[in-house]
Amino acid sequence: MWMWKGSLPLLLLAAAVAAAAEPASTLEGPSRPVTVPLREDRGHAVDLPDTDPRVQRRVTGWAPEQIAVALSAAPTSAWVSWITGDFQMGGAVKPLDPGTVGSVVRYGLAADSLAREATGEALVYSQLYPFEGLQNYTSGIIHHVRILGLEPGTKYYYQCGDPAIPGAMSAVHAFRTMPDVGPRSYPGRIAVVGDLGLTYNTTSTVEHMASNQPDLVYANLYLTNGTGTDCYSCSFAKSTPIHETYQPRWDYWGRYMEPVTSSTPMMVVEGNHEIEQQIGNKTFAAYSARFAFPSMESESFSPFYYSFDAGGIHFIMLAAYADYSKSGEQYRWLEKDLAKVDRSVTPWLVAGWHAPWYSTYKAHYREAECMRVAMEELLYSYGLDIVFTGHVHAYERSNRVFNYTLDPCGAVHISVGDGGNREKMATTHADDPGRCPEPLSTPDDFMGGFCAFNFTSGPAAGSFCWDRQPDYSAYRESSFGHGILEVKNETYALWKWHRNQDLYQGAVGDEIYIVREPERCLLKSSIAAYF
Repeated sequence: MWMWKGSLPLLLLAAAVAAAAEPASTLEGPSRPVTVPLREDRGHAVDLPDTDPRVQRRVTGWAPEQIAVALSAAPTSAWVSWITGDFQMGGAVKPLDPGTVGSVVRYGLAADSLAREATGEALVYSQLYPFEGLQNYTSGIIHHVRILGLEPGTKYYYQCGDPAIPGAMSAVHAFRTMPDVGPRSYPGRIAVVGDLGLTYNTTSTVEHMASNQPDLVYANLYLTNGTGTDCYSCSFAKSTPIHETYQPRWDYWGRYMEPVTSSTPMMVVEGNHEIEQQIGNKTFAAYSARFAFPSMESESFSPFYYSFDAGGIHFIMLAAYADYSKSGEQYRWLEKDLAKVDRSVTPWLVAGWHAPWYSTYKAHYREAECMRVAMEELLYSYGLDIVFTGHVHAYERSNRVFNYTLDPCGAVHISVGDGGNREKMATTHADDPGRCPEPLSTPDDFMGGFCAFNFTSGPAAGSFCWDRQPDYSAYRESSFGHGILEVKNETYALWKWHRNQDLYQGAVGDEIYIVREPERCLLKSSIAAYF
């Protein structure tokens, strides 16, 4: 166990000790590994049918639907996205003309005073398969409008659509911009979800999450679901080499989520299910088209990795399914982005990507090892505080860790890949008796292959499997749910894991204060690190 120093953290810790109900803190050093036994009440992982009124198209003509708000790189701007027109499915599909309907947002500080206006761009995308008899897809018209000149921490009302066409404007919605960038202002609650899918578990997760009234939603993707849909068999024959998601599920998900996404900004990062390879080896078509990203504003110019500020937090979204090698564009962008972060302005550094580096479940065991080998040292040198991932369909929180070793300056890794998807939930760990999980043995176009064929040191030397829950794994359980991050100040953040089975009980499954110690742990920064 390590010992922590510093008058401010010790003072705050003393106050926490005085209140017996306060959660544990990372100041206490690594906690003893805990595994929660599997419970029977694990939800209802069955897809919502397309007959459910929550996923059906409820508008007519060119009226907007699937309305969503996303953050720009700074709180003075934001994105509004929506879709007009309906998708088409069939052997031969003809895309709609994006120029048919305008992309306009009217907004203001009151619902009856939308005096300002912003315009944007529109596009359509298609998902086409080179096999006879498959159901091709083309989307409705997708609109993205960036609103500039906003005030931080302010509620704005807006309508979107085309005012030149009768019936083509939405109802009035509202969202709040993020607080001003600075070390003493933070979003109230940040909801973190992963691998939502569109099942009855999804509805429980979203209902539970909405009841916590988040100011920002971080979504680690796996939104669509192919194999469980009624029309999967008619779209993809068993003999075809391409088996991907059934594209209308994207529209169903957008309709279902609109009550949340039209008022609460949602930031996303891609996962393996969003690859969706189609004709001409094209990938990520739906993901790239449907969401707005602050890519240009953060100078990545890619929908797969970008950054943004929310109060005193600098968020970095990274791509586990794009080139992350040290010679690649993503790594070079990450170096530049980290070098620009001023920790006296945004003390917290939080990152997210899809496949976890530290997971002790057999499912997807060490699948992202190449990415960890390429990027972990760089992130560690800049004092990364927290990592959010998904992919493994179970919850797990690590102690502070770096290179598989407990380290008081390492990041806390939190995997939330169990928001409600239909895939089988991960229930076995690498320390369970029986056959060890197989590592990736051949190069993979997206994951990069397996980068460490064995452990050479540390608690698992000489084996791919742990014979016990490793010290870096603090808490793990197979439960559907979501997390809430509440950053209190430049030093303390409270993390809570809310399980769906506790929805009506007000209980919290896992809870801990994550505490920064910048004077000790920021190893590489030419900009002020602490106060």
